[in-house]
Amino acid sequence: MNEVKAKKFLGQHFLTDETIARRIVDSLSPDSHRVLEIGPGMGVLTKYLIERPDTDFHVVEIDRESVAWLHDHYPTLHVIEGDFLKLDLSALFHDHYAIIGNFPYNISSQILFRVFECRNEVSEVVGMFQKEVAERVAEGPGSKTYGILSVLLGAFFDVEYLFTVHEHVFNPPPKVKSAVIRLKRNDVTHLDCDEQLFVQVVKAGFNQRRKTLRNALRSAGLAIDAVPEETLAKRAEQLSVDEFITLTKTIESCI
Repeated sequence: MNEVKAKKFLGQHFLTDETIARRIVDSLSPDSHRVLEIGPGMGVLTKYLIERPDTDFHVVEIDRESVAWLHDHYPTLHVIEGDFLKLDLSALFHDHYAIIGNFPYNISSQILFRVFECRNEVSEVVGMFQKEVAERVAEGPGSKTYGILSVLLGAFFDVEYLFTVHEHVFNPPPKVKSAVIRLKRNDVTHLDCDEQLFVQVVKAGFNQRRKTLRNALRSAGLAIDAVPEETLAKRAEQLSVDEFITLTKTIESCI
């Protein structure tokens, strides 16, 4: 069948640069033997992923036209037609797995939140994101781009900003630059605090990021009586992952 036409409502921008495609695939660790590719489109990454030895490899694609194209060109490939955000990942792999993809920009943050939810199963992520999203995830405290995903993912993954990708290597070209980042699961098995409360505290702090933590946390109905004044006077973007853990423990002690 003919080439697939990119669909705006799916956020599709097909990568056309083979050198960049190879570089993305090569950024995946050699010891990642179970791999899920999200949104393969016309297989620009897929063709290189198939070459990896001893790899249990699957792709998930929501676009029916792309699914048909993949079946035509890679008849032995395990293609899952569906929405990654609704996929039962535990049924796919019975051990840790890696995720890779040129991710649709309209759901890239949702993909990362899903990675956080599956943090005990996902060993690695290599992905192309809108540059702004990539920077947000990779940034450290003190930056205006540092946010909820920076903290949540930074608690369980080592995040690396690998390289920037310019608009002209896509069809159609997006209006923004892109970037590839890598997340590798760290050794943290659990946080030294209530993890559900940790998520609540982080979201409360950044949902009103212009406010001090005193006002942001109080607005969210969190107990702050035992939190030091020095911490309450700061904004969420000023706290590191460890400081958010300490803050959560303090709030937890008041419940």
